Amino acid sequence: MNLPIHREGYPFIALFVGVNLLAFLIADWLGLLLLPLTIWCIAFFRDPERNAPARPGLIISPADGKLLPIVEAAPPPELGLGDAPRTRLSIFMNVFNVHVNRNPVSGTVTGLAYRPGRFFNASFDKASIHNERMAIRVRPAGATDDLVVVQIAGLVARRIVCELREGQPVQRGARFGMIRFGSRLDVYLPAGARVVAAPGMKTVAGETILAEMAP
Repeated sequence: MNLPIHREGYPFIALFVGVNLLAFLIADWLGLLLLPLTIWCIAFFRDPERNAPARPGLIISPADGKLLPIVEAAPPPELGLGDAPRTRLSIFMNVFNVHVNRNPVSGTVTGLAYRPGRFFNASFDKASIHNERMAIRVRPAGATDDLVVVQIAGLVARRIVCELREGQPVQRGARFGMIRFGSRLDVYLPAGARVVAAPGMKTVAGETILAEMAP
């Protein structure tokens, strides 16, 4: 079976496989006991190809997971967008989801801001405020208002990977990073965007449509 793996996973997979092989050398039962963890580690770093919808004006999911309740909230202050509330869509990724993150729109990165913080359960609303995060500001192609994507560390997540840089053009559906292990992504919509997704639905990074830009 051809299972694409994100490059961030190779050191962890090598460690899990090595420990598992050593366990088998000690005792078969011990190796079998650890085998599910090794399989989980490989699956966690899987990086399947995705087909982004081509229709203009769409905002797609940056992550696999479950869409949490949709709220109105101010974007992270470190991005300098003011404290006016925006529609926020939050996606919770459990440890079994694909954790590779993808750009929700095509456009240009206009700001990046990392902030250290706590590690509350990412499904809690307070995680958006208190947890460690990487906030990304993107100007969608042809738009006059920015969209915000925030990678948020979770209860067991301890590393946020973001490969973007300010001024970089991005393509809808393209990979831009990941979070280890279990986490959350918030998307703050630009003014006038219309939500088409529903809370509780399962999202697929790079494919599920969350909202539509204003004409």
